[in-house]
Amino acid sequence: MRKVGLLALTLLCMSLTACLGTVVGTAVDVTLEVAKVPFKVAGAVADVAIPDDDDEDEEDED
Repeated sequence: MRKVGLLALTLLCMSLTACLGTVVGTAVDVTLEVAKVPFKVAGAVADVAIPDDDDEDEEDED
């Protein structure tokens, strides 16, 4: 009887490993996206603050 319980516990632990991997993977993905936000915001601010000289060069050529 004890071996059956040990087998059941082992199977349960093995089945939870996939769930745990999914939860951890999702948490890591969310954390990475949250960490990227300040860089995206800073890039957008820099794009607005720094004028783009390409448009002026194209107008000069015409």
